[in-house]
Amino acid sequence: MKENNIEIERKFLVAGNFYPYVAKKERIIQAYLMISPQRTIRVRIKDTSASLTIKGANNINNFSHYEYEYSIPVDEARKLIQLCLPGKIEKDRYHIPFKNHIFEVDVFHGQNEGLIIAELELPSENTPFELPEWLGREVTKNPKYCNVNLINRT
Repeated sequence: MKENNIEIERKFLVAGNFYPYVAKKERIIQAYLMISPQRTIRVRIKDTSASLTIKGANNINNFSHYEYEYSIPVDEARKLIQLCLPGKIEKDRYHIPFKNHIFEVDVFHGQNEGLIIAELELPSENTPFELPEWLGREVTKNPKYCNVNLINRT
């Protein structure tokens, strides 16, 4: 769990070939039980594990928010996804170590096919970091690229 249950995250579009640097890959399916401006409640299945996550609204600078994540059995997650709001996100997540940090690159499927976003979690909003050559422009403050706004409503 993150310190003080605060997640500090930066997001970037991917503009180059990151595949040679991948250390780990996982398949993710997620859906939302609740979406509001103040909070979201998400169910996620990641390969053979699952979680229920409650996220608070972003703070003023949009880099951080409260996050509480709990492991749940995969069978329960599958049942909960059936109770979620319409739509879900399906993506492959690639973990890429770079200069003492881990970038998580999400390659989206379905309605979001072709979208590739890299995320970097940091211990503080002021933590310095370098950008790999394959990263594009930062989209942290653009709500268009929040997972909750990428739900495949089919």
